[in-house]
Amino acid sequence: MAGEKSFKYVIVGGGVSAGYAAREFAKQGVQPGELAIISKEAVAPYERPALSKAYLFPEGAARLPGFHVCVGSGGEKLLPEWYTEKGIELILNTEIVKADLASKSLTSAAGDTFKYQILIIATGSTVLKLTDFKVEGADAKNILYLREIDDADQLVEAIKAKKNGKAVVVGGGYIGLELSAVLKINNFDVKMVYPEPWCMPRLFTADIAAFYEGYYEKKGVGIIKGTVASGFTKNDNGEVKEVKLKDGRVLEADIVVVGVGARPLTNLFKGQVEEDKGGIKTDAFFKTSVPDVYAVGDVATFPMKMYGDIRRVEHVDHSRKSAEQAVKAIFASEQGKDIEPYDYLPYFYSRSFDLSWQFYGDNVGDAVIFGDHDPASAKAKFGSYWIKDGKVVGAFLEGGAPEENQAIAKVAKAQPAATSLDALAKEGLEFASKI
Repeated sequence: MAGEKSFKYVIVGGGVSAGYAAREFAKQGVQPGELAIISKEAVAPYERPALSKAYLFPEGAARLPGFHVCVGSGGEKLLPEWYTEKGIELILNTEIVKADLASKSLTSAAGDTFKYQILIIATGSTVLKLTDFKVEGADAKNILYLREIDDADQLVEAIKAKKNGKAVVVGGGYIGLELSAVLKINNFDVKMVYPEPWCMPRLFTADIAAFYEGYYEKKGVGIIKGTVASGFTKNDNGEVKEVKLKDGRVLEADIVVVGVGARPLTNLFKGQVEEDKGGIKTDAFFKTSVPDVYAVGDVATFPMKMYGDIRRVEHVDHSRKSAEQAVKAIFASEQGKDIEPYDYLPYFYSRSFDLSWQFYGDNVGDAVIFGDHDPASAKAKFGSYWIKDGKVVGAFLEGGAPEENQAIAKVAKAQPAATSLDALAKEGLEFASKI
């Protein structure tokens, strides 16, 4: 029978943001019974990045409860019992299908109603699927995506079922690069297909990408650029058998993994809240245009203080920090206090094979590469700076030690003057260590 529950605070969405928000609520002294997290997933909030890395390792794979939040940032691991101890209600396996911001109520697929006084929207993103683009045969079995733990479990099963088989990875971004690596580690024959002239085009320059493509090819990953998957054929069991490329080539495949982007899950709130740049527009405290409604993580379009513009950021670092900021802002407004506006330094990172890179700041202007970026090197170590209007605005480093990564972060934050690209290329990391 459908029921109704009321809470002072409700977080809709059970991903990284929800977990970090819950920790901040506890720090701020939330009372038992005041806070609920409503999640369509079956498990307590966890660190999503593990799914494309250690979760898929053939040996020593990560499993829950090992990577519940907040271990990804060196914090305490919040097991389901933690929420119980704090009097925070974790409402799992519950999909919200209707949100009425005017009456402050949410309705689940099962017909239950949840009332709130203050709402945090932390619905995150969903993956774009090839079936959304009506790609022929895209509904075949073993065409897989990766967003949630259920997806990762399907991929683990497919890797076991098609042991040492052929995998085609569609997409050359984060997911494409990380999953090509992990499939290769699982001894698959791997081919990567993407339409752009180089991998990770939203962040990498051609020089940076050339290193990763060369390294992957050295590891045995086949790279096919400048074309897309235009269709799939199936075997008698309805499983994917071949990937048809737009350029006419046909690739055999036992597994296809697709990573062609994501879209923020804002549809519940359409027409009820101001939107911008594909997300829900917020201020520097993650308040939306509707009183008592906050939005954090992937769905929020927020003021980027450093650059004087507004942006939407899809990354775990921002998911964590925006959630904490929103909860601090909620308690500050209740106590009549002020807090500092959100001042975010963009940060992205990835790990695959023996590689590990970090990027800070903005990748605009002219870029210069420094260090050893030969894919054949035993231990390549290199970086890049981006210079705009005579200032260094972005910095990238592959293979950096923790203190070196901190140094490039400082550069991106401080935006020191730099006039000569050649001088920067010569100085390399030395430039960062002086800041």
